[in-house]
Amino acid sequence: MLDFPRWKIVSILGLLACLMALAIPSFFPEEQTKAWGWIPHPRVNLGLDLAGGSYLLLEADSADLAKTRFNAMRDQIQSEMSRAPAIDIGDIATENGKISFMLRDVTKVDAARERLNKLTAGAGLTGQRDWDLNVVDSTRVVMTPTQAGFDQALNQAMGDETEVVRKRIDELGTKEPTIVRQGSDRIVVQVPGLQDPKALKELLGKTAKLEFKMVDETPISPEDAAKGIVPLGTELLADAEGGPGGKILVKRQAILTGDQLVTASQGNRQDDNAPIVNFTFNSEGGKKFARITQTNIGKRFAVVLDNTVISAPRINTEILGGSGYIEGNFTVDSANQLAIALRSGKLTIPLKVVEERTVGPDLGADSIHAGILACTIAVLAVMIFMFVTYGRFGAYANLAVIINVIVIVGVLALLNSTLTLPGIAGFVLTVGTAVDANVLINERIREERRRGRSVLQSVELGYKEASRTIFEANVTHAISAIIMLLMGSGPIRGFAIVLLIGIGTSVFTAVVFTRMLVVTWIRRTRPTDINI
Repeated sequence: MLDFPRWKIVSILGLLACLMALAIPSFFPEEQTKAWGWIPHPRVNLGLDLAGGSYLLLEADSADLAKTRFNAMRDQIQSEMSRAPAIDIGDIATENGKISFMLRDVTKVDAARERLNKLTAGAGLTGQRDWDLNVVDSTRVVMTPTQAGFDQALNQAMGDETEVVRKRIDELGTKEPTIVRQGSDRIVVQVPGLQDPKALKELLGKTAKLEFKMVDETPISPEDAAKGIVPLGTELLADAEGGPGGKILVKRQAILTGDQLVTASQGNRQDDNAPIVNFTFNSEGGKKFARITQTNIGKRFAVVLDNTVISAPRINTEILGGSGYIEGNFTVDSANQLAIALRSGKLTIPLKVVEERTVGPDLGADSIHAGILACTIAVLAVMIFMFVTYGRFGAYANLAVIINVIVIVGVLALLNSTLTLPGIAGFVLTVGTAVDANVLINERIREERRRGRSVLQSVELGYKEASRTIFEANVTHAISAIIMLLMGSGPIRGFAIVLLIGIGTSVFTAVVFTRMLVVTWIRRTRPTDINI
């Protein structure tokens, strides 16, 4: 028991000192710690309920996803049937949630079925395909989307949506946002410290689907345009530049998409300093862009953003290098937002805000004040009880509790964690349970003294025999916290993180640290009795 070497004492004190030093920046204003220069200053981030900020509930437009899948399948069918050797088909109809067309040659049914089967895929583990393929009356082919296929597409799209939202918010420079899926088609966004969610809503509401399409110069009458009657393979899109009728006719098939962009940034046009968005394609996109401009000199191509033509310049010369710029009626802020949206990638499905809340900093300050008050009362109550009950050994336990609280803050800062109101509840619970180990140890020492054992034997057996119970109790405690961490989200995870850290630090300070203090005292004073 008395064999507690100096290197171990130095190691324990050094570890605790380092962890406590990591907690120091969290007790100073962030503006002050920024002035510390090269000195590391990790700090605990405050969650939405403590720092205030914005809460948004986003909902995906599942109808738009269904429409997109329909259009994509229709284009794939058209392309597949025209592939050599071509299979002659009639017009492709999309009615009543189905895609259908007629085969002009009944002998081509098996060949058409074989090609179309390649366009479908299995829908997870359901045993179904994402599209059902049927041949009616020997010549009419009908393709129907299945619910299993749609659910799989929605799940995949929402996973992509969540990552795109995360990238866009990170580009804004916000700290520790909470971005989690809710249900099948919703995303919860919490951004601490953001008091004006207007710019955030505009950014997240922008699909940022960038496409380059050739302009079709075929003249159409205003009557046909109003009825949506356009040549096959074309579509009318809104023209942000205010063309005739506010519409412009473009080819349906995109010649290039924003998926091949490498960078996008806000810039200014050289001649009049107007805000623009500079972009650069990857090597494949750059080669394709050069080839397109080379073969279409004199023609116009449309820059389409979210199904709106924002620019339709004429190609005057071949554009090499894979770089260009997008111009329009931009402000510096709107150009920067578009650049962020393009860098982070397009949203597969448009998102709309269905719920919005703003938590003021005053409410967060009240929560912090209440949390600190609760922690202070808990610490004082525990310290008074321990000192009155166990004397010197209670004082050692109290010192361990104080160090434990500071160490928890240091570990949270080291992990760059976010502290929420439930996290403060985890703090209070940790303080209350931090002395459990010392209570077990001290009561066991009392019991051994009543049995007539010496001071040294009582202390040694007290720590040794209580360790098994302490270990088992904290393992079950940790299992509960791990389950909450793995299966919970948001505030529940915050509570579980603080609880897990508190379990580890409290066991270390309550067992190892207090044992070191007791050993040092016994080695120095050699007492014949103890008041416990």
